Amino acid sequence: MICHDPAILSEDWMLIGRQIVTDFGKRVDLLAIDQLGSLIVVELKRDRTPRDVIAQALEYAGWVQRLKSNDVADIFGRFVTGSTSLDEAFRARFSADLDDGSLNSSHQLVVVATRMDPQTERIVRYLSDSSVPINFVSFRVFEDNGVSYLSRAWFIDPDETQQKSQAPRSPDRHQEPWNGETYVSFGPQESRHWDDARKYGFISAGGKGWYSKTLFNLEPGDRIWVNVSGHGYAGVGKVVESAQKMDEFEVDTPEVRVPPLCDHGLLCSRVHNLVA
Repeated sequence: MICHDPAILSEDWMLIGRQIVTDFGKRVDLLAIDQLGSLIVVELKRDRTPRDVIAQALEYAGWVQRLKSNDVADIFGRFVTGSTSLDEAFRARFSADLDDGSLNSSHQLVVVATRMDPQTERIVRYLSDSSVPINFVSFRVFEDNGVSYLSRAWFIDPDETQQKSQAPRSPDRHQEPWNGETYVSFGPQESRHWDDARKYGFISAGGKGWYSKTLFNLEPGDRIWVNVSGHGYAGVGKVVESAQKMDEFEVDTPEVRVPPLCDHGLLCSRVHNLVA
């Protein structure tokens, strides 16, 4: 069911692999990718989740973390039929180009089962509180007058898990230390227009809570590099104000500051949280 309709797990993921054999002979049930290029390891269990499945998921995470771009592309090539490449499928699914620099820069672990025993619950909670991007989701089927309904319940808010996955990793021999600058994906032009951003001096995010909330991590003085999906890097700037709601953001004009931004005839009005 999940392979047929990945939205059962998340509307923001695309499956790229199934029953993937690792270097140590184990099989990852499902591998997905989100529009940020993060990989999601999905483990499926029919019955109560034993504690060892958590250890198994962590083992898979260590393997996935070291996959290179060509490894991920090969996994996708074995998963799909036909000659569609990972880049083409990603562009069709997310209306954006896949950036090799962000591909597999982070990952999440998701365990799917009917229910979770108390021991496993304590382990998942401890790992999550320790900033490990792990989550648990359970499903139940209900029937009413011959119609079946599928319910989904996450143990931890998925936005919280995704935010943990995006936290900077500790530098190692495979990764350069963070240079203190921030990469910003501005979104496709039909969602947010770059001409609006240049004219009024803002970047924006919305659509899902996680994307908006991350803007509040930026502080005045931070330098940002902006990538417009489908067009490449469009500009570099400095944050001068903290995140604000669209209807609270005051626009500088030659005469006076005039609120709000939404009254200024934007080329695209699908703007939520803002950062000047």
